[in-house]
Amino acid sequence: MDRSNGLGGFLRARRGRLRPSDVGLPEGTGLRRIPGLRREELAALSGVSIDYYIRLEQGKETNPSNAVLDALARALRLDEEEHAHLYALANHAAHRTFPARRRDAPAVRPAIRLLLDNLRPCPAYALTATSDVLAGNPEAFALFAGLTDWPEDRRNTIRYVFLHPAARGLFPDWDHSARRCVANLRGVLAADPQAPGLDPLVDELIARSAEFARLWNRYDVRDRRSEKKSFRHPVAGDMTLDYEVLRVSDTGVRLAVYQAPPGTPDHDALTLLSMSADPADTGQDQRRV
Repeated sequence: MDRSNGLGGFLRARRGRLRPSDVGLPEGTGLRRIPGLRREELAALSGVSIDYYIRLEQGKETNPSNAVLDALARALRLDEEEHAHLYALANHAAHRTFPARRRDAPAVRPAIRLLLDNLRPCPAYALTATSDVLAGNPEAFALFAGLTDWPEDRRNTIRYVFLHPAARGLFPDWDHSARRCVANLRGVLAADPQAPGLDPLVDELIARSAEFARLWNRYDVRDRRSEKKSFRHPVAGDMTLDYEVLRVSDTGVRLAVYQAPPGTPDHDALTLLSMSADPADTGQDQRRV
């Protein structure tokens, strides 16, 4: 995975997604050679010289000021999360951040495993920053149909979305799920470029999934957050569940929980899912914190 010029790649991708009319500029006459804004247009909008902006995109200028970053964010119409992502990329380019040395991937304490069990019948599992599944209750493995076909060290929810044959049938809006997965992984890269397992996962998915490669080059970024997720499960049927993400102290472990209000058809579907779950499926991972 080439991340030598993440700042330049992000700027190019975002510049290419804006039309002149989006920022109050005339379209001009004739065909444009590029679909988005020209470099000189973005430079003018952000108040920097064209030469300086070109050096930013090429990775030759690696220490833009906060004022320049803020001006670029405004010109590119970035939202708050994308603005923070721009700062993170600039910090890495300028070597203003020094991620911790590589470390072993985290695991979950016995108390967290007990919590996962106590959350039944709600599907719940523990994940690394890069979405490796460390542990889960039986309902979690029943929800992601076919995930247990893979060995423990291959069980990753992003890998599942892009590479498991059951995923496109499980997620009615597969495109949305895929976009959110990639945007989350982009956020991980900006927050911790040395996150364990990040490089090989991205390299594998780029090599094996044209959809992932296309989405990766869009440079979308979103933190994993609470939302509603729809499923078309082969046993439990159609259901829409509330998805919550909780972080476990400073271990890097995240807990993901799916739930539905009692008395609703979605809750009934969860009950059916629980009845079909194999009690032996708990994803016992032998790694230790």
